[in-house]
Amino acid sequence: CKDCINVAFKTKSACPICGELYGEIIGTQPEGGRMTSRNLPIRLPGYEKFETIEIHYTIPDGIQGAEHPHPGQRYYGTTRTAYLPDNAEGRKVYKLLKRAFDQRLIFTVGTSSTTGRSNVVTWNDIHHKTNTAGGPSMFGYPDPTYLARVQDELKAKGIY
Repeated sequence: CKDCINVAFKTKSACPICGELYGEIIGTQPEGGRMTSRNLPIRLPGYEKFETIEIHYTIPDGIQGAEHPHPGQRYYGTTRTAYLPDNAEGRKVYKLLKRAFDQRLIFTVGTSSTTGRSNVVTWNDIHHKTNTAGGPSMFGYPDPTYLARVQDELKAKGIY
């Protein structure tokens, strides 16, 4: 019915049947954060021919808005570091992550799946490599399908 469709579009600007996106999706990431990067002269396992892009995210503490679980309550920010190979595909993923960050899609406010704490800034379903080594189980490299998977996750949020 029309009312259900309108509610669905308020939740996500996409067709609830086929998933086609309409317009630019803006997420619930707290405002005021920063995303910076630098190149490091280290080689990631599986990408030994390339240097590394280090991404640093900072989201400060703040007060939850209407789009968060507990509007008006304090939330606790975070700092995170992630890594990409400095090759053509890694640079493409970096640009996509930057767009996602600018559209407030990388983080959200919720309950941490690792600590159980509420009202904290958490990842928002776009996986990042937070270690340079250790493989997938340690959120690191080598992981030969990571760059393709993260592009799929970004595409699901309208970033491609």
